[in-house]
Amino acid sequence: MSIATPVRELPGRSKVPFEVLEEKARFIRLETVRLTRIAGAGHYSAVFSCAELLAALYYRELRIDPREPAHPARDRFVLSKGHAAIGLYPVLADLGFYEPELLESFTRMGSPFGDHPDMKKIPGIDFSSGSLGHGLSVGAGMALATRLAGHSANVWVMTGDGELGEGQIWEAAMAAAHHRLGRLRVIVDANQLCIDGFTRDVMAVEPIDERFRAFGWDVHRIDGHDLPAILATFDALPSQDHGAPQCIIADTVKGRGVARMELSPDWHVGNLVGQDYDDVVAELEGGQG
Repeated sequence: MSIATPVRELPGRSKVPFEVLEEKARFIRLETVRLTRIAGAGHYSAVFSCAELLAALYYRELRIDPREPAHPARDRFVLSKGHAAIGLYPVLADLGFYEPELLESFTRMGSPFGDHPDMKKIPGIDFSSGSLGHGLSVGAGMALATRLAGHSANVWVMTGDGELGEGQIWEAAMAAAHHRLGRLRVIVDANQLCIDGFTRDVMAVEPIDERFRAFGWDVHRIDGHDLPAILATFDALPSQDHGAPQCIIADTVKGRGVARMELSPDWHVGNLVGQDYDDVVAELEGGQG
């Protein structure tokens, strides 16, 4: 049963070449470093692991319109690992949701841009995060709601592998499969680390693929830094209102792009100053991400 009201259609996915997306991933990393200096601390490595994924989603995949951030037929994106918002804010500014200059107030008193995103204050944000583990439940609710409204909107959720230790994730996974939420897509940023250390030591979550399959999901496992593989996987996902929900496990490296941060438990939150800041900026500008 549908209670649909006719609305203007949004354009389909953009045909952006992956070389451009590589530059956008570099932009995300560099802006994360810059905004962290404004704040005095930030989540570098959690953003660096998902930079290619965010670039592919926002510059190619998502059907969104900065002129109408609340368009009812838009694709939704739920950043369940909300501490990576520092990497998402510059993307939304770059796309035209708000002026880039507003980011100069990041984390300052009265600024809409906090460490976690606020959907009531920031255009383009679909979910206000905080304590982790809620995003997949919210995404499942969104997928149900858009289906009832008759909109062919896809709902994307990004979690971290450390977040999979939350029981609510698995309740949502079970419910999504039960309700055949075919337009729900979860990306697991499997970057191997959480705030307390390696996930294998804190709370082992592997085999993630077998666990999601056991809950009734279609599962795809890819290199989360390989843009051609990311785009090919996105393109192959079915578009169906009723069907198995889709899980993409993106094997990534926490801190990707900065040698001192890669797979280091010390850089979940940090701050670069002086020569260290300059060295990291130079490394990102000259590297391949």
